[in-house]
Amino acid sequence: MSSLKHEPCISDPDGFYQELIDAVQRLSPDDALAFSARLNLLLANHIGDRTVLREAIEAARKGLENRK
Repeated sequence: MSSLKHEPCISDPDGFYQELIDAVQRLSPDDALAFSARLNLLLANHIGDRTVLREAIEAARKGLENRK
């Protein structure tokens, strides 16, 4: 059983973040949301481990709750 990695492991994380920003920059809000959903599903399929995916969902929600 795997667990969610919390330490950085993307080479050039700033470059990757810029790619994400560029990918949605000229999209309508609806298209940007559809892009994000499609990307999430593609990456979730690549990961494939439901335990890891559940941990990621919980971590993402917790991050939003901490903003309030």
